Amino acid sequence: MPAVAEKVCLECGEKIAGRTDKRFCSDACRNQYHYQANNAPINYVRNVVNALKRNRRILSELNTGPEGKTRVHRDKLVERGYNFMYHSNTHRTKVGNTYVFCFEHGYLELGENWYMLVRRDEYLARSGDLATA
Repeated sequence: MPAVAEKVCLECGEKIAGRTDKRFCSDACRNQYHYQANNAPINYVRNVVNALKRNRRILSELNTGPEGKTRVHRDKLVERGYNFMYHSNTHRTKVGNTYVFCFEHGYLELGENWYMLVRRDEYLARSGDLATA
């Protein structure tokens, strides 16, 4: 009779007794293993969504100028926690200016660390939220 390989728990490495197809020593190890395996992608998505929401909130709070336009220095954005790596979309104009947006709020880099904050009301009009914004 061939020697049976000793089975160990996939989570903690403890020796497993019982059925030959058993992969975990306890329900706690099974739950922990599947929680970690399935939670990593969810955490990544959650972090990206939170960064986008934070960026949108910061742009919204700082954009207090008339007609939805305000000039602000990069230091003020960074000080508030703005992360320039995350944005929802960009818009390039015919003259070559590139606007970077977090949903309906965005900015245009003016140079020398100055930014023009803008708001695109078309997004709100399309979604029907313009009256409440």
